[in-house]
Amino acid sequence: MSQVHETIEEQGEPLAHAGEPIPGLVGLFSCKSPLFVPLSLARGPIELGRATHDALLDDDRLSRRHVHVDHAAGGFVVTDLGSRNGTYVDGARVQGTATFDAPRLLRIGRTLLMFVADVRPYQQGTVSTRGDMIVGPKLADALARVARSASLGSTLLVTGESGSGKELAARHFHAASARTNGPFVAVNCAAIPSGVAERLLFGARKGAFSGATADAEGYAQAAHGGTLFLDEIAELESGVQPKLLRLLEVGELLPLGANRPVTVDIRVVGATLKNLRAEAAKGRFREDLYYRIGNPEVRLPPLRERLEELPWLIRQALQRSSALLEPHPLLVEACALRVWPGNVRELSHELRQAAENTLAAGRTVVEASDLDPSAGLALGGESEAGPQNAAKPNDEQIMETLRRECGNVSAAARALGMHRTQLRRWIARRGGAFDDST
Repeated sequence: MSQVHETIEEQGEPLAHAGEPIPGLVGLFSCKSPLFVPLSLARGPIELGRATHDALLDDDRLSRRHVHVDHAAGGFVVTDLGSRNGTYVDGARVQGTATFDAPRLLRIGRTLLMFVADVRPYQQGTVSTRGDMIVGPKLADALARVARSASLGSTLLVTGESGSGKELAARHFHAASARTNGPFVAVNCAAIPSGVAERLLFGARKGAFSGATADAEGYAQAAHGGTLFLDEIAELESGVQPKLLRLLEVGELLPLGANRPVTVDIRVVGATLKNLRAEAAKGRFREDLYYRIGNPEVRLPPLRERLEELPWLIRQALQRSSALLEPHPLLVEACALRVWPGNVRELSHELRQAAENTLAAGRTVVEASDLDPSAGLALGGESEAGPQNAAKPNDEQIMETLRRECGNVSAAARALGMHRTQLRRWIARRGGAFDDST
């Protein structure tokens, strides 16, 4: 049942679904192994246990008839069938029957399943690997749009949280273009010292400034025939932005101290964790440059929106420390119930530390207690939202998420890493434009 393939190309074009969503579950992990097993509720409730045809793996902690899962207007209905080891939703034990409006994770025995509002993307996708990258259906959908953009145009804007894989997406754009054999030049605009962006990006002629003893090409010239990746493009100095716009418009740049422009043939991928449209509206980024580079835009979903990848990422990170290490189901559950504002980058770092703790204790199974208590939480620490609290989203992110979740407050709060009470208060302060009746 461990469905993993070696390429993502076979997943094809972006997924599109007509009709009503079909709720369901996705098996993520059982015993010591990651899974990818979509289970639909389209034909009615599901019963899970060792005696049912829906049993995921030979989990000896499962009862023969363990749990009954259904979906109603109020959400998912979970009924423990008198199981020996209990049924847990988001880490809390279920007594009898309980209804959850936006649950995240189901644990039965040593098996973990994810609740999904629409199981269809998971039925049509898989979890794949591409080099060191783990790719589930949602990320594959984003990368398919990246590849399509590479075949249709010369620019792309990639947005997403820190650590969500923006440079990997830019490299995917480069690999999917007709210039895959050309150079790929990555520049972190936020790391360029003040006053030198023009020289570094567009080069300089000998004598252009004190110490310029020879001509020097910039990053744009170095990317000729290939792709220039401008990470954190929202931080690019305002005085340099008109030159970048001219490069995009006519394919020319003027090195510092030069009298004649230089023709450069490149594709440009910009990336930012900010809302670049909002930055332009507030005068912090040139509007004309935004209109040139801001479309098409591909948003990379954060890790908390693609939990199907999490068990594979955990196993990958642990085995980098030692091939002997295995994750305990409660470690996977603990990771799944945290928001990871630093996404895959943060997860990998924290798991390396957890692996070191395990090896130092002479064990091979990494437990939840080996994970730092603050790992995956917001930098500000816990609040009323507890471990679910993420770095504070801004108003535009909240509105966008509410629209994407069709006004479902609980689902939007989960995606934002907020407590639903916090989100309801935010909505109330703005006149109650959304409710959680869906």
